[in-house]
Amino acid sequence: MKWKDIRLWILFFFLLRLIGITHPPLEVGHNWRQTTVTMVARNFLEVNNNPFYPRVDMAGDLSGITGMEFPLLNYSIYLLSEVLGYQHWYGRAINLLISSLGLWYFFRLVRKYFTHDLAFYATLVLTVSVWFQFSRKVMPDTFSMSLILAGIYYGTNYLEASVHQRKWPPLVAYAGLLLLGVLSKLPSGYLLVVLGGFVFQTTIPLHRKLVFALVSFLALLPALGWYYYWVPHLVETFGFWHFFMGKSIGQGAQELVEHWPQVLRRFYGTALHLVGFVVFLAGLGTALWRKEWKVIVVLALSLFSFSLVVLKAGFTFAHHNYYIVPFVPVMALVAGYGLSQIKQAKVVWAVLLIIAVEGLANQASDFRIKDKNLAMVQLENDLDLVSERQDRILINSGKYPTPLYFAHRKGWINTNAAIGDAAYLETLRAKGLKYIVILKRTFGQPMELSGHRKVLENENYCIYQL
Repeated sequence: MKWKDIRLWILFFFLLRLIGITHPPLEVGHNWRQTTVTMVARNFLEVNNNPFYPRVDMAGDLSGITGMEFPLLNYSIYLLSEVLGYQHWYGRAINLLISSLGLWYFFRLVRKYFTHDLAFYATLVLTVSVWFQFSRKVMPDTFSMSLILAGIYYGTNYLEASVHQRKWPPLVAYAGLLLLGVLSKLPSGYLLVVLGGFVFQTTIPLHRKLVFALVSFLALLPALGWYYYWVPHLVETFGFWHFFMGKSIGQGAQELVEHWPQVLRRFYGTALHLVGFVVFLAGLGTALWRKEWKVIVVLALSLFSFSLVVLKAGFTFAHHNYYIVPFVPVMALVAGYGLSQIKQAKVVWAVLLIIAVEGLANQASDFRIKDKNLAMVQLENDLDLVSERQDRILINSGKYPTPLYFAHRKGWINTNAAIGDAAYLETLRAKGLKYIVILKRTFGQPMELSGHRKVLENENYCIYQL
């Protein structure tokens, strides 16, 4: 039946997400996170293209080199920019392409072990989940999970290959995708726990299991070296901390208890949204009732592994909705199982429609940029009228680096209260500060700076020269 060809739906939602694909990363949700990706990519193009030394713009008078996720997405943007010239939106397009392929591999992986209908329903649920939103942002979350899903697919192909099938191509694909996926986003590796079930399969030769385990270890080594040696080394050497490496499990657990309503909301409100979560619960209940062990074991293993990620994140998990992204494929699988148990096709399609409408309605705001946010695009040109690109600047955007990225300069970001401190400004002047941008409408609040020359003013911001 052509309506159950998942490729048509993946293509449809791919095309749907092309709406506004060329927008700069200025939508309300996570513009700050996206611009920390794009500024690194632009610095590869304009400063130094060594991927082992990613640099951000908000490090003041420092080089900006700092520890962060391995910049695979950033470097992909850089490589495309070398060919086509730099544009803000390249990361959106790259992530959308890879994340759409991730949906295809998710479908193929689920279909291997369950029915076609279950795989089809689960993939549709995943497509309109929070995955829909983050698969077109300049962020590595769905990008990384897509690589992991594809890697697991090829890994299972190697483990289950027959005597007459070639075994090395899927093993090489598995190792490469595993390496890139975990490097891009360390928490994505939690899903590898589902491969542990193959240890107990007697039909797989022991020597193949040993080879698989060795290759997995070797593929993970660079990621462990990057996050637990190189990231701390960069921070210590270049003096700028940027990347969140988690907390102790004890502290994380305490924060989760303190903020438990927000933690639960990530599962029932963010992941699949409310209707999708109800379907997930129905699927879980049905699996337990019917003792569908494959579903139960996958969920149990994944939940145990992901709980370690949640504990390490603590309040950060409750505060940032993209932290739930790695677990959404598992929830979609369980929801897909629940839908596959409904015998009336019209009922299934009706439920899918409701899930899709709710999911897309909750994420529709990402398709437009507010006018006051869009004003940031002009900031670079206005600064070019009064200053040089190498001049260090200060912006009153608090913790948000977004305006600094669009200023296309390096410097500092801080609050109005800090900027109003004459001693603080004098300290920054000694470090090379030359201009201050006071934002009026977005990312900051208006304030007057006495004793400094106003060189440009409009309804959106005011630029002072020290």
